[in-house]
Amino acid sequence: MSSEQKTAETGGGTQARRKPGARRLQILQTLAAMLEDPKGERVTTAALAARLAVSEAALYRHFASKAQMFEGLIEFIESTIFGLINDIETKETSGLRQAGRIVRMLLDFAATNRGMTRVLIGDALVNEHERLQERINQLLDRIESSLRQSFRVAVSQREVPDSLDAGAHAALAIAYVIGRWHRFAKSGFRKPPAEGLDTQLPLLLA
Repeated sequence: MSSEQKTAETGGGTQARRKPGARRLQILQTLAAMLEDPKGERVTTAALAARLAVSEAALYRHFASKAQMFEGLIEFIESTIFGLINDIETKETSGLRQAGRIVRMLLDFAATNRGMTRVLIGDALVNEHERLQERINQLLDRIESSLRQSFRVAVSQREVPDSLDAGAHAALAIAYVIGRWHRFAKSGFRKPPAEGLDTQLPLLLA
């Protein structure tokens, strides 16, 4: 076998090994894009396969089920949101400003990732496996926990009175965010999530 043949076969093998990961990413990107449909219709594996111009069997070579595809989207949401929260907590020393920046980031994330917004509010998970909604609930609990910690930092820094209830303020902030996500999705993505935030944020942090 010539060196050229060996190189070609090695390169081909590497390319083949990369294909499954690339295809998985393409499937997830296409699923997210289909969830951006303002009509909010349920995405089926048949429709997803048709959009990708492959068979449904080809989808199941990369994901065991549609639930696993949604889990892939949720993993992206988790890693992105909590990566940004960690960055905010590291760079921003003020507890109140941390909370404000987290709220703004969550609304901006929705504006940039419309399909993911439907996952976050559970709209895209209707009639899907119940563990998916449970995972979203856990994600929201973690976000609320981060906000609660920011308000506790604000108390320790005397930015707010000692009597401030960090848990109540965190619950209010996450309820506001979820409400804005719903409004954005139910408006067919026409009403920006952060609309009026500059006026409303001081009320949330007060």
